[in-house]
Amino acid sequence: MSACSEKENDETYFSPTATLPALSETANPSGSPTIDHELKPEAGASLVVWESKGKPLESLEKVAQEFTAQYNISVKVEEVEESEQINKLINDGPAGADVVIFPHDNLGKAVAAGILLENDYFHNDTTEANSEASTKSFTLKDVLYGYPIAVETYAMFYNKDLISEPPKSYDEIFAFAKSFNKKGQYAIMWELSNFYYEYSFLATPGGYVFGQNGSDSGDIGLNNDGAVKGAEMYKKLREILPMKVADVTFDAKKGLFNSGKLALDINGPWVISDLKASGINFGIAPLPSIDGKSGVWFSGVKGFAVSSFTKYPNAAKLFAHFASSKDKQLMYYKEMGFLPSNKEAVKDPQVSSDPFAVIMLDQFNKSSPMPNIPEMGNVWDPMKAAMADIWDNGKDPRTALDNGVNQIQAKNRNQMSNANM
Repeated sequence: MSACSEKENDETYFSPTATLPALSETANPSGSPTIDHELKPEAGASLVVWESKGKPLESLEKVAQEFTAQYNISVKVEEVEESEQINKLINDGPAGADVVIFPHDNLGKAVAAGILLENDYFHNDTTEANSEASTKSFTLKDVLYGYPIAVETYAMFYNKDLISEPPKSYDEIFAFAKSFNKKGQYAIMWELSNFYYEYSFLATPGGYVFGQNGSDSGDIGLNNDGAVKGAEMYKKLREILPMKVADVTFDAKKGLFNSGKLALDINGPWVISDLKASGINFGIAPLPSIDGKSGVWFSGVKGFAVSSFTKYPNAAKLFAHFASSKDKQLMYYKEMGFLPSNKEAVKDPQVSSDPFAVIMLDQFNKSSPMPNIPEMGNVWDPMKAAMADIWDNGKDPRTALDNGVNQIQAKNRNQMSNANM
């Protein structure tokens, strides 16, 4: 979801530089580890870790260097985008990474493919240190797999020099656009090609992805009456944003907002540091209401997980735990604006004294988590196509949403059929 800067080198290699500490571990009959000492990594262990290009890669390189110095374990950091890591690990198998990082909506697919190890040894540390919402996001069928590092959601950023008070409804935005819009100047934008953002239009009036809090893939609410009502309003927004889906990109919005030609931008916390540096007089507000109903929006949790193919599971678990600690989460916050999942990190003055971070964390607490079951992977492309059909081609909203849901159902049936073979 976040935007990252370029970096030339695809990978960095760190060699051992310190003496390996004496470590040991025991387990009790219930399966929960009883920790006598820190988890003992395998002799001669070396790790490959994947991370997205730009600032995330640069930050993880620093973490890898610290880990190598402390544990005498070599770490190679390779560039693989977070959104691609699960598919790549499924395809690469043993040739893939030992530790991966991804948003939690990919968890079900990864677990169904059998490519992740349970977060067992550090289970208690992880659940006690991080918010319940973040650990639940990386839990499937009561098994914790992930090591959360950040929470994500989005809100409405507004330029206070262009609009003094944030609109509370889309009706207010239409009214504002009548006086504000002119050639090259727009009232509001969001990434039209990303259903992560567009979900809010369907969910606010009553749509939903899956029933039973995202666990029932047989109950799809993306074409119910509420979702259709939201899609009708969404279609009307084309009147004040007369651009094609493909043209409203992250970079296009950034340029317009920074130059004072965009008043309202639906975006995430990853833009805050750049906005502060730009000197723009901006604020953050909840998403607008639709038909009198308060905005509903997605949230995600980003975290590490250990590959089931790793030759060094202890070393990999140790790294995932090390790289998701409070101190590391504060580093990610300072360098990239990632909102911590660690409860103590959230209380740290550098986070708690930042009004923008506080607002975004409140947005996260009020958000709707993306489902993490395997079928969630079948939602994105059909719904992206359905929303684009409404926007670019003027498709009837109910027809477009029905088409999208039919495609999701077909993908779900195919997925189930393959699983039973």
